[in-house]
Amino acid sequence: MSEPRIHFVSSPAPGGEKRLARMASLYGQSPLEEADVIVAMGGDGFMLRTLHRFIEAQLPVYGMKTGNVGFLMNLFREKELRERLQEATEVSLHPLRMAVETESGNHATSLAINEVSLLRQTNQAAHIRILINDTVKVAELVCDGVLLSTAAGSTAYNLSAHGPILPLGTDALALTPISPFRPRRWNGAVLPGSARVRFEIIHPYKRSVSATADAHEIRNVTSVEAFEDRSMAIKLLFDPDHSLEERILNEQFL
Repeated sequence: MSEPRIHFVSSPAPGGEKRLARMASLYGQSPLEEADVIVAMGGDGFMLRTLHRFIEAQLPVYGMKTGNVGFLMNLFREKELRERLQEATEVSLHPLRMAVETESGNHATSLAINEVSLLRQTNQAAHIRILINDTVKVAELVCDGVLLSTAAGSTAYNLSAHGPILPLGTDALALTPISPFRPRRWNGAVLPGSARVRFEIIHPYKRSVSATADAHEIRNVTSVEAFEDRSMAIKLLFDPDHSLEERILNEQFL
């Protein structure tokens, strides 16, 4: 196999530019349109921004941890990078597509790799109706919010909201309420990956709600639809001894 042509990107955090220049001097910096792989250096937040930024390039992304949180990253080492890339295991993920309508009648779409979340905008609790595949499953959820998470994102915001961890390959999504008040006994659901979820905001003018796809927020929404977009695939590369699947599994025993 020929040596992979690398396009490096780095977090703007202190030391990022120096690190980028160092790696480019060691391995070369291929233009994006000529590259075989993107190497992203930073933390999980930077990794998510990189995946969104380069999603149209359809190149595999290999992360190296230089930030505080690195669940999606491999260990940072300068040496033997090309060998590590050639030996890496590829994980393919499908993002969530979010489609919203706002109070003003505008429509917008966005992609989420971790989760689509709805949150109350004021001191009043949100009232949200939830439909799965056009069937009402929760007539009125009174809550701070609710989120739909992918398996890759199930250990992030979803976990902090007491949602289930989803091992990779389960073809499932986690639907998790955030500080629910009614119904009190509903703790969420694990849905098939093919599910289409619709959230309808009850009294949107009185109880305003925002919708967020990862870091892209849209305020004053009246309805939100979210589903796994299987026409798109995000490719992540991991060292064989540092697999994402194993880390997600291990999170259930911490």
